[in-house]
Amino acid sequence: MTPGTSVVAIDGETQTTAWHELYDDPERYGLTYAELAQVRVPFELYVDLTVADARQIFYDRNVQGVAVAKNLAMSMDQRDFATRLAHRVAEAVKVDVDGKRVPFTKLVNASKRQVGKTDAEVITLSALRALVITAIYGRGGLSRSAETVHEDELPAGSSPEQVEQNVVPLLARLIADRSEHFVSRSALTAPAVLAGLGIAVHHTAPWADPVNALGADELHRLLSDIRWEREARYWDGVAAKSGASGRLNFSGGVKDSGGRVADAILYPGTEAGRRIRGR
Repeated sequence: MTPGTSVVAIDGETQTTAWHELYDDPERYGLTYAELAQVRVPFELYVDLTVADARQIFYDRNVQGVAVAKNLAMSMDQRDFATRLAHRVAEAVKVDVDGKRVPFTKLVNASKRQVGKTDAEVITLSALRALVITAIYGRGGLSRSAETVHEDELPAGSSPEQVEQNVVPLLARLIADRSEHFVSRSALTAPAVLAGLGIAVHHTAPWADPVNALGADELHRLLSDIRWEREARYWDGVAAKSGASGRLNFSGGVKDSGGRVADAILYPGTEAGRRIRGR
């Protein structure tokens, strides 16, 4: 940097002002100069930036700021128990794609709200996380899909170790057994369908209500004849809506449709249960 180059600091003004006020009279606030010397104020430093550009950056940052997509934010939050398990589930599975065996992690998008037709991935991390959360909490997981899951908030009678040892291999096997439906981007990749599936899986958990408990074989039987194709005759009114053009829209979301999907999976004799089985 040559002499005379302008240097502009952006952000951190409030913290810096507060630091100077404290430094003027630290004893008044019960502090010492040594303690203040340890304080670090983060800020951004721009070299050779005009004042006008600095003002524009300040405005854009504080007024026009765009919130980070929930999916991306969750993928970075390794303190979230459900996110960690979702990653471990994906890491535990390998699937066939175009004749090649690839890790399922390659098919999970951790940076978008939803995947596009041209994306290499077939599901988002938040959708996989919804499957994990409902497998842990059952229907109660629908309202927790946008919340951080802490290890001390797990269902009564369970522990983090037990939940991980039960959920990860079970969901990994479920995905592996139906890998062709994931690769083909069937209805099974829709967040609401995954959430409903997780609710059904929850009934096999040791900590689930014994009144509604399911065995692994019974769960397999319930899933065996479901039609996962993205077609209105199977999923319209359950996890999706059919528009005037006939195009099926799965944008209802976890909270809106997850419960209906679960009911359709668990109760084959209902109208929705018959619909998703093509009866």
